[in-house]
Amino acid sequence: MKRTPRVAILLVGAGLSLAVLAQQGDGTDVPIRTHVFKPDKVEATSDRIAAVKAPAGFKVSIFARNLKNARIIAVAPDGRVYVSRRDTGDVVMLEDRDGDGLADGPAVEVLNRAGAHGLAIHDGKLYVATVKEIFVAPLRPDGRVGELKLIVGDLPDAGQHPNRTIAFGPDEMLYITAGSTCNACNESNPENATILRATADGVSRVIVASGLRNTIGFDWHPATGELWGMDHGIDFLGDEVQPEELNRIEQGRRYGWPHVWGDGGINPQSTPPGEITKAQWKADSVPMALGYKAHAAPMQMVFSRGGGRFPAEYAGDAFVTMRGSWNRKEASGYEIVRVRFSNGQPQRFETFVTGFLTDGGRTHLARPVGLGWAKDGALLMADDANGVIYRIAYEGDARPAPAMQPPADAMKRQASRGVGVPLARDRSETSMTKAIESTEASGSGSIEVTSPTFASGAAIPVKHSEYADGVSPALNWKPVRGAKSYVLVVEDPDAQPITPFVHWVAWNIPGDLTGLPEGLQEQERLTEPAGLMQGATSRGSIGYYGPRPPVGDPAHRYHFQILALDTLLQLPLGATRDDVLAAIKGHVVGKGELVGTYRQEIKPPK
Repeated sequence: MKRTPRVAILLVGAGLSLAVLAQQGDGTDVPIRTHVFKPDKVEATSDRIAAVKAPAGFKVSIFARNLKNARIIAVAPDGRVYVSRRDTGDVVMLEDRDGDGLADGPAVEVLNRAGAHGLAIHDGKLYVATVKEIFVAPLRPDGRVGELKLIVGDLPDAGQHPNRTIAFGPDEMLYITAGSTCNACNESNPENATILRATADGVSRVIVASGLRNTIGFDWHPATGELWGMDHGIDFLGDEVQPEELNRIEQGRRYGWPHVWGDGGINPQSTPPGEITKAQWKADSVPMALGYKAHAAPMQMVFSRGGGRFPAEYAGDAFVTMRGSWNRKEASGYEIVRVRFSNGQPQRFETFVTGFLTDGGRTHLARPVGLGWAKDGALLMADDANGVIYRIAYEGDARPAPAMQPPADAMKRQASRGVGVPLARDRSETSMTKAIESTEASGSGSIEVTSPTFASGAAIPVKHSEYADGVSPALNWKPVRGAKSYVLVVEDPDAQPITPFVHWVAWNIPGDLTGLPEGLQEQERLTEPAGLMQGATSRGSIGYYGPRPPVGDPAHRYHFQILALDTLLQLPLGATRDDVLAAIKGHVVGKGELVGTYRQEIKPPK
């Protein structure tokens, strides 16, 4: 390829990781011009640091140096600062004992774990996330940590985006980001390209939201308690495409990736699974709330909660580090931005701290990553290029706003949807208003449901559990004369804290079918059986999710419930059990169930 200032790249090359499934011809013909441009690193000399700018009344200074690849920042209530260093696989502690705005002495290494990245401090403990694990250890009086305990060991594989971040929400739950394995592809693990929510002990976790390519920075608005995050846009779509996304993260929502970006842009290269069109994907995806310059690479994000040193006008606004681009020219990012909010809603992005991009954009002295509020109210920023932690302090006369703590209502309300309700068979929506005779049963509308792998009341084979293959069981049922379609809902009434836990929901099962084979595809629309749709489980994934009770629990019951309908359903992608039940009210002409049990006595080997 001829070398020119601009390079045309056809999106078919090896190494771009653009799609897992085979491409299907759809008439797309889109030329794309893009750049690979990486400003060179220069030393963080005093004259270059002096050129770093913040708004009037703010002073930028050095808090600590020589930290190598400083990444995520977490500040303990006593003011000690913890910084992860992914490339060296450790976490270090810094202290400002005399209150002069400068860390005292060298950094103290407090723990080692390969790929250590995400940090959170909660209830006197330090939590640290690696690529696939989360550890927790008590914080000692001297700031060091006690023995590390593994609480999560099976986060999804990382691939292109290994930088897990974690934080505790106002609901006391642990939130975990899991980026995509690729630039733009249909992931095989539903936990990739998501934000997850787990209990503090790591025993239970679910998918909060999907379609998030790589949301490293997220935080809760201090007035509304709503969760906001900055997502990384797709690469190789052009210098100005796609924008980095600010999203309001809500339970059960999809945010477009990998097929839709921004406020409705279409990725020309990708192909949704199951013959789903991009128009359908777009219709069921949430557009971004605000967009920022393409490829700027948003990292840690924190809201100003008042009560510190920043002027009152900053309370309720967010700050985001932009690590800086490599896939456009001229470069974007290499700065801290402010996101102005009004009445809980984002209004616009503004530059806050600039000057890290130097020599007319050809070099950089910092790649901003970590953000955290120091105990004295200053904002700390970690740079993973030269290993500097910068301190941004307000020294003017404006007074701060009163301290705010995000309310838990918004997150708890979202998490409680569909919890504490009867099983589908017992809900009013499934009442039979007009029973049609089963061809081999009485006229009661009762359907006999069986499986070749387990009998009613018997144990479900381990291969159907998430401790083993996680493969869906074959099911059979007696046909209902005149049924246009069937619905399948599988629930566990013994699960905690989500009761009942939905393990499978499917609809538009063709009315001429009397069973499903073992091992159905775990995607929203199946091509065989044609037209069968699958929705979201309580885990937040699509398709069958097998039994996974806590090790040692008494046997849980799993109700495989079949509902015969006199109609087909028109529902959005990712519909939930409650969406399905609302749609079938008045259309149920038969129902039945098969109940199996499952108990996991011992923890399976890794």
